Amino acid sequence: MELALFPLLALVAALIEAGAGYPAAVFRAIGHPVTWIGALIAALDRALNRDTATPRRRRVGGVVALGVLAGVPVLVAAGVQALLLPFGWLGFALLAVLAASLPAQRSLHEHVAAVADGLRDGLEPGRLAVGRIVGRNPALLDEAGVARAAIESLAENYSDGVVAPLAWTAAFGLPGGVFYKAVNTADSMIGHRTPRHEAFGWAAARLDDLVNLPASRLAALVLVLAAATLPGMNAAGAIRAVRRDAGRHRSPNAGWPEAAMAGALGLALNGPKVYGDVRVEDATMGDGRRDAGPADIDRALRLYRRALVIETLGLAAVAGLALAA
Repeated sequence: MELALFPLLALVAALIEAGAGYPAAVFRAIGHPVTWIGALIAALDRALNRDTATPRRRRVGGVVALGVLAGVPVLVAAGVQALLLPFGWLGFALLAVLAASLPAQRSLHEHVAAVADGLRDGLEPGRLAVGRIVGRNPALLDEAGVARAAIESLAENYSDGVVAPLAWTAAFGLPGGVFYKAVNTADSMIGHRTPRHEAFGWAAARLDDLVNLPASRLAALVLVLAAATLPGMNAAGAIRAVRRDAGRHRSPNAGWPEAAMAGALGLALNGPKVYGDVRVEDATMGDGRRDAGPADIDRALRLYRRALVIETLGLAAVAGLALAA
């Protein structure tokens, strides 16, 4: 019976997070699961990633760190789940509140909408807002670059910040969602190819690619379906962009939702980017226009909201089938 409840758990968690987000008062009082996992990652980084160590030792240390990261939070989540489920629907409700901390539907919308609002006030406010959600150097972006960066972040984070944690929760309950979040947070903190984390973060980056693979394809599919239900969106263009461009992205996963978003909106996203002082060459997603502005961010958010509705209906259908089986 527990397995049958997991899709329902993901559904209720998604509804709670969409409606309330993660309350700021709770964050100030106790932090957030990502901050707790981040503190553990930072401690492991200090302990196992010594500057004097050889690249091989650093890589082994990264594997050990990832084992701890994938183990400790999951064991805690499994214990909490085992403790709460015997209390019936009350325990299930408390479990859903905890699981609601894993997806980021509401906060993603707010952060991307802030970029559109910033651009309406001028380029510098737009750069400041987009700098909070992307790793590239915002000082080098013009208005179109800021808008494209926000839309690209929306597409990629829809996959790994919304679809993936809900999918892992639907499949494996709270431990599954926590496992995914631990791996994804590790990749965001130590998975970059910097001199310090080239070897130490290798395992985290590779595992993150693996655990995000199903969700990225699912996210692209949902975006195509969303485009098909909205006037002014190009579902055929989204399909064409995914088939042609997704596999050309330097990330094995990010290209899928980015290509779908680009094709649906009639834009050309991605391409060369600058992180700090380093220029990174990458393929373009979509064959539309490069020029973009606040109105295009608004359109992307409209597509995102419709995708959330379709995703929620899909979760409800899966939950219903699981409970009826």
